[in-house]
Amino acid sequence: MNNKDLAKNVLDLVGGEQNISGLTHCATRLRFVLKDDLKADLNALNQLEGVLKAQNSGGQVQIVIGAKVDAVYSEVKNLTSDQIGELTESTDRGPKKRRNPVNVVLETIAGIFTPVLPALVGCGMIKCLATVITAMGYLEGSGFLTIINMIGDCIFYFMPFFLAVSAANRFKTNPYLAVALAAGLMHPTILNAAAQIAETGVNSIDFLGLPILLMKYSSSVIPIILAVWIMSYVYPIVNRVIPKFLQVLLTPMIVLFIMIPVELIVLGPVGSYIGDWLTNGINSLFSTAGVLAGAILGFFKPIMVMFGMHYAIMPIQVQQVATLGATVLLPTALAANLAQAGAAFGVFVLTKSKTMKSAAASSGFTALFGITEPAIYGVTLKYKRPFFAGCIAGGLVGGFYSLVHTTANAISLPGLLAIGTYSSDRYMYVVIGCIAAVILGFVFTLLAGIKEDSDGSKSKQQATDKVNGNPASAATEVPSESAASLTTTSSDMLIVSPMTGEIKPISEVEDQAFAQELMGKGIAIVPTDGKVYAPFDGVVEALYRTKHAIGLKAANGVEILIHIGVDTVSLKGKYFTAHIEQGQAIKAGDLLVEFDPEGITSAGYNTITSIVVTNMQQYGDVLTTATNGPIRESEPLIKLIP
Repeated sequence: MNNKDLAKNVLDLVGGEQNISGLTHCATRLRFVLKDDLKADLNALNQLEGVLKAQNSGGQVQIVIGAKVDAVYSEVKNLTSDQIGELTESTDRGPKKRRNPVNVVLETIAGIFTPVLPALVGCGMIKCLATVITAMGYLEGSGFLTIINMIGDCIFYFMPFFLAVSAANRFKTNPYLAVALAAGLMHPTILNAAAQIAETGVNSIDFLGLPILLMKYSSSVIPIILAVWIMSYVYPIVNRVIPKFLQVLLTPMIVLFIMIPVELIVLGPVGSYIGDWLTNGINSLFSTAGVLAGAILGFFKPIMVMFGMHYAIMPIQVQQVATLGATVLLPTALAANLAQAGAAFGVFVLTKSKTMKSAAASSGFTALFGITEPAIYGVTLKYKRPFFAGCIAGGLVGGFYSLVHTTANAISLPGLLAIGTYSSDRYMYVVIGCIAAVILGFVFTLLAGIKEDSDGSKSKQQATDKVNGNPASAATEVPSESAASLTTTSSDMLIVSPMTGEIKPISEVEDQAFAQELMGKGIAIVPTDGKVYAPFDGVVEALYRTKHAIGLKAANGVEILIHIGVDTVSLKGKYFTAHIEQGQAIKAGDLLVEFDPEGITSAGYNTITSIVVTNMQQYGDVLTTATNGPIRESEPLIKLIP
């Protein structure tokens, strides 16, 4: 499925453009803020080709795409812009409803800081380069090094301007007036006077009898966010009071006349004190219980990533770097990321699946450079034990980093490319921690294995490819020639083939969502006719409008997805005829869909059909009758072992 088709399907499954009030994205996931979360079909999104994971977390519907998230995000923006105008990264949720305050806070933080991340990471990597050059003793005192340091520091010096824009988008208010508020905090009258307090003894300016405290806001985070938030309420009130023919002239003037004094007298000092309290509180925690605090953060960082909660500590990290020059939080994230990379490499060694080896190797290297979602969702969490092996390794190294007072002097992706921004009692400790995180994650995964073999009776083949009872467990293909080679017990469940054709391994499907078993475990069939029959009694859970994919649920609870062809969603239903409707009860042998294999092939599409068990977490194992050879409709295809 190409990026445009994926974007169209995602838009449809989140409830359409009219249900979207905000959209942004991070390194691996789309983040939707919806007017009605219930309209988002998370089950269908999780089954969509190209989607690694869909979840509702922190007040957002988060759709994990992976490396191509930026391209898919652009397609979503293009589609919505053509129809309803520009879709901003605002997170207004339309009609008000009672919401969890914690979700509100997390949603707000993510909505404000996610758009700023490219600048934060870019400047952080520049600071890493400057640190390396300085440490090597090259170009000391040169103009080149001066400019490099300037580039690395610019986002922190002008932080209020960056946050003003993203906060204005978040709170749906005028971004240019928000920038004007930032300019009020950054005006030389305030900054210069604040810098000269020691010389002049003057620490405030009188404004109509009210004191404006002279404070340095150049690296502040909270004051501008508070100011823009308050302005989002003040602006519409003023606009309603002013006659329409005078709004262009008077509304901006009155809003600024109110807001800039309010931010300088109240919001700025309050925000600065809050930021200082948070920063000093975290530092005090690490100074008194540093090892424990580092271990806890190192252990839970991957879990926070899963739920999108890692943005909750972003303001504290930024505030620490801005005010103290370094943060104690990023080293724990570095330990956690590298530990998940080691766990992914451990899966690479243990698994016998070629597709999983490929996924484990590639996502492991990605995690080394700071992006762990592919490793977490696609590999370690799939087998469960490696995920927690990585968490334990990350916790141990996080505690070690706290013990040796490791800090980071820039905000960057916590990975190997940024280790130049880290410092410790001895820099060698930073390197030792990196190596230890990878090795411990790797070794702990080898010790834990990628299976749960409680009775010792499972076969060696099963032991290498599955985790019993894991929600994202992998299943095992049995390379036997027929169903007769399978040992069947009275509790086993057998699924017959829904079509006639040639069996192929699922790994041969030219769609990574199926080939890497992200959609579920199963088998593929190259059809020799154009008919799909019901393999059991049950109900049609999903029938896609393009008729190329059918979700079925058996009376005994088994859920399967039959996906006809590769990228055939682009045919928009051409060559397909459905004989059933969504929600319809079916009997084994009922004709579900007819399609024209020759027509689909002539249109340039592959007809190979994927048949996967989507709720395999409910079963101890998912076995296939064969990996190659002919099969007829209603012959045994898949066996489920409770």
